[in-house]
Amino acid sequence: MSEAGAEARPHRSGRRKARKYALDVLFAADLRGCHPDAALAEQSQVQDLPPYTAVLVEGVVDQIDIIDRLLAAHLDAGWSLERLARVDRNLARIAVWEFIWGAIPANVAIAEAVGLAGELSTDRSSSFLSGLLGAVAADGTAPDAPPA
Repeated sequence: MSEAGAEARPHRSGRRKARKYALDVLFAADLRGCHPDAALAEQSQVQDLPPYTAVLVEGVVDQIDIIDRLLAAHLDAGWSLERLARVDRNLARIAVWEFIWGAIPANVAIAEAVGLAGELSTDRSSSFLSGLLGAVAADGTAPDAPPA
């Protein structure tokens, strides 16, 4: 393996771990009804988290209203964010934050969310998330600024 290939792999692996930890934090906060910052602080005391974990959690928290509006606008009739499995909802939030604010290409953010869904969620979650996130990315609608 070339040196460039060896360097790229750990970076991708490190980002994937950070995404998984961010999912754990957002899932725990969602489940317990606490603020994600509190869940992040708790998790940070238990284990050494990659710095990108905090970037993801804080980014999702900062843009949650816009992210949730974008996701809700692309759900099929009869579906709501609350109806989605917590894992799927939070993976979608992470991916949308990454491709809108995190400068991660949409196809990469979507592939990472779909991959984690394949490992951690239901059999249908991967294809569901792929469709939902693909629709959000393809829409190309710039997020509205929060009201002043």
